Amino acid sequence: MKAFDRAGAEIYAVMKNRNPGIAGIAREVCLCNENDIKTVLEFAERVTPDIAFIGPEAPLAAGLSDALEEAGIPVSSPSRSAARIETSKEFARELMKKHGIPGLVDFRVFHEREGIKDYLESLKSEYVIKPIGLTGGKGVKVMGDHFNTTEEAMEYINEIFDSGIGGGAGVIIEEKAVGEEFTVQAFTDGSHVMPMPAVQDNKRAYEGDRGPNTGGMGSYSRADGLLPFLKKEDYDAAVEIIRRTITALKDEGAPYKGVIYGQFILTRDGVKVIEFNARFGDPEAMNVLSVLKTSMAEIANGIVSGNLKEEGEFERVATVCKYVVPEGYGVKSAAGEPLLINEKGIKEAGAEIFYASVNVDITDAGSDRRKVYTTTSRSMGILAKSEEPGNEGIYAAEIAVERALKHIEGRFFARHDIGTREYIRKKIERMKEITNDPRV
Repeated sequence: MKAFDRAGAEIYAVMKNRNPGIAGIAREVCLCNENDIKTVLEFAERVTPDIAFIGPEAPLAAGLSDALEEAGIPVSSPSRSAARIETSKEFARELMKKHGIPGLVDFRVFHEREGIKDYLESLKSEYVIKPIGLTGGKGVKVMGDHFNTTEEAMEYINEIFDSGIGGGAGVIIEEKAVGEEFTVQAFTDGSHVMPMPAVQDNKRAYEGDRGPNTGGMGSYSRADGLLPFLKKEDYDAAVEIIRRTITALKDEGAPYKGVIYGQFILTRDGVKVIEFNARFGDPEAMNVLSVLKTSMAEIANGIVSGNLKEEGEFERVATVCKYVVPEGYGVKSAAGEPLLINEKGIKEAGAEIFYASVNVDITDAGSDRRKVYTTTSRSMGILAKSEEPGNEGIYAAEIAVERALKHIEGRFFARHDIGTREYIRKKIERMKEITNDPRV
């Protein structure tokens, strides 16, 4: 929303929790479940926006984009049919297979558990287990990280079927791709594609990339739009995969418009696709939108009209973002805990705050410290930029984020290793070993 605000847009926002960052720039806020299509439609029809932009994936799966379009409200987000690129991992893999899109890993889909154990025992290499439907970025289990034996794998697979994880649609077993993951996001009107700088997210809860998967603990980008282990040809390969995926969706009668986010992994055999998402990455959106110079309003209009420009303008700066999360996040979050935020101190430290899932104490209005309360999800992202070139820019931005974190009081957790020199060194050395390429 900050990107729309910078573009001079008048914002009307729908949200479940009263996010203080969005509420502070919105002309009006509707507090409701984003999947409550009836309530959202009533709000939209009353305020009559020029364009609707849908952030989360769940409303897309519920058909909110289609409902708004039917009501005559232009939408710069994908339809339910196009959003299947995220909401059904089976659809995404089969689309890639049918259209010969590069980056496809070996996979097999199971809609029932019969035959899965025999298949797992026949595999000669490590594998990944994924529920077919939405899991909020927390449903993937990787052999060697989350389980080691067929019995442990079947325990999770049985849980998927018994508990209906991912909507109960079944599971996909995929080959385990080894390398470093990275994100490339893009705007598209269904024909034209405007790619954004590459970002690396960190989903594991604890430092050293250990612990359970989360929605994302932090992310970083470099001033040149690449990453310390990523060459220009690798980035270009990822963008080409996105372009071909958009073309394939159009050919399938499900033209895609809005933001698409490709989660990739650089391996010994090149760039592979981990998954697609029908939205911005979180936290990767903070990295790219904070450096976006092209008007977000202009982009949204281009998406709706079908005249999106294919080259966006971004500041040539590095960024580092670290999430502040409740203690226990990833296992059992300590919800309802107060956090005192010195917003002025964070700004003076050279950083910016992006509120996420918090509840606000509106009684302390006017205080030099904003009081918020944790929920079970991530509380806020702290982001800093640096104009220094190369990896030095990442290190400088990371130091600024750490300065800013000192202006938050309360029980919270953050991954302090993201963006540090040691962290980046390990990434580079790992990719040199995997690819056997000293140029990394």
